Amino acid sequence: MKIPITVNGRTVEAEPGEMLLAPIRRAGYSVPTLCYGEGMTPTGACRLCVVEIEGRSGLATSCATPAEAGMEVLTHSPRAVEARRTIVELLLARHPDDCLYCARHGFCRLQDLAEDLGIRRRRFPADPLPTRLDISSPAIARDPAKCILCGKCVRVCEEIQGVAAIDFSGRGSETRIAAAFDEGMNISSCVYCGQCVRACPTGALAEQDSTGRVLEALQDPELTVVVQHAPSISVTLGEEFGLPAGKDVDGLLAAALRRLGFDRVFDTSFSADLTIMEESSELVRRLETGGPLPLLTSCSPGWIKFVEEFHPRFIPHLSTCKSPQQMLGAVIKTHFAKLAGIVPGKIFSVAIMPCTAKKFEAARPEMAREGLPDIDAVLTTREIARMIRMGGIDLARLEPEESDPPFGERTTAGKIFGAGGGVMEAALRNAHYLLTGSPPERLELKEIRGPAGIKEAEVEIAGRKLRVAAVSGTGNARRVLEEMEAGLRELDFIEVMTCPGGCVNGGGQPYTADPETIRKRVRALYRLDRSGERRVSRENRSIQRLYREFLGEPLSEKSHRLLHTAYSPRDVTK
Repeated sequence: MKIPITVNGRTVEAEPGEMLLAPIRRAGYSVPTLCYGEGMTPTGACRLCVVEIEGRSGLATSCATPAEAGMEVLTHSPRAVEARRTIVELLLARHPDDCLYCARHGFCRLQDLAEDLGIRRRRFPADPLPTRLDISSPAIARDPAKCILCGKCVRVCEEIQGVAAIDFSGRGSETRIAAAFDEGMNISSCVYCGQCVRACPTGALAEQDSTGRVLEALQDPELTVVVQHAPSISVTLGEEFGLPAGKDVDGLLAAALRRLGFDRVFDTSFSADLTIMEESSELVRRLETGGPLPLLTSCSPGWIKFVEEFHPRFIPHLSTCKSPQQMLGAVIKTHFAKLAGIVPGKIFSVAIMPCTAKKFEAARPEMAREGLPDIDAVLTTREIARMIRMGGIDLARLEPEESDPPFGERTTAGKIFGAGGGVMEAALRNAHYLLTGSPPERLELKEIRGPAGIKEAEVEIAGRKLRVAAVSGTGNARRVLEEMEAGLRELDFIEVMTCPGGCVNGGGQPYTADPETIRKRVRALYRLDRSGERRVSRENRSIQRLYREFLGEPLSEKSHRLLHTAYSPRDVTK
């Protein structure tokens, strides 16, 4: 039964148990928040969402106050507005005045609130906290001086991702957010997913900036600088330049990258097809020879670290396939180097990824040969957007261009990697071909599409029933693994993406993503799939040529040496 309340004189209906913030927003009023996060436990910690309720003496936090029948709420009374202004002014008093140099400049929620509330002068004396910068992580930088103790990073890490790498430490004015024993993030249980970076309203958390290294390489005449871009990038990058969410800018991105000076522009969707060739072959081999099942996908590096630290018993179940990023990196410094007549050490290989954990993955010792890393630098979507702006390039006015051969061709199976469930769907399309000699009649596996964190389906191929699941968010992955250990789930093949919703919601994607924006990004990928001429990875002609001229066949000795790896348990403190 709906609950009637009044918001600024207008009658609004709330759901039973719903907090005031939701019906207030439905009524068309914007109440500011800093600590609130969709899907996370409301805490009322920042108190910016305070409202007046008729008959109550104090202000109430709308994010943590349940709606009750007959409530009369004032969202912008002088008392509520003044309370918000005071809170923001107190936060600014402890905040560094380095906005022009901050990674979140222009995307800072605290900055926006100061503007919205008309704060133009300092009422309270500056009292910045004595802190130290933590740049020990290969993926994420922490600047505690900019932390406002909203706790969103703590809650997303614990409640959504199930990692709990950081928490509140100290008491009173000494309270801070820190990793265990106040050590660096490099020896914490952090999986480097970057969801905390996305959640942080200020510059207290940011990706490790690799733009300087890439710009330096681009200016070195002795280096051939190649770049690859992940499947989801083309449907998210446009948002950084005011284009509609889900707009596919694949051709515009290729044009922009060439104008920045990259010598070759490759598409990671090509190596997503390559990954599917190897991973679906691995699945079929395990099904036929009795290998460890369920097979767990290995494209998402945060998920790999999660298994290594928290569930090492499942390491034998992980696919040995490298991620598409690393596969293409390995092929670039071997096959491409030979084709182009370039010494591998003179190739600087850059990957544009939706994921901060890809920086960690590229630095793993397993991802190098003879002292040469497969990937030299990883840029997030946000970083490449900054570089494009630095280059004075107007993305929307460019003429689209194609990616370069031999790694520019893709099928739409490779493209849907960017959506949660896409890897599973692409793998099953190819596995059907391997088991039957023909592609499946039904290419779209809608049971594992959609925003749910855990999606299951039963698929029949060549008389064999496969129980499959697509999982996004390591918190959901933990639940699935624990239920399998308890005998409550039986599955043959599981796709896991570290970030909720998959790569379209990765830790390196544009900050401004709300649930509807994520849905638009996903729909864009599936539209590309429906309109594609080739929708099964083995139909990629450049992939066929690569096997014919270089790799031999999936799971060959050469493909194992270049495209596969192994993982080991790791101490949670390392």
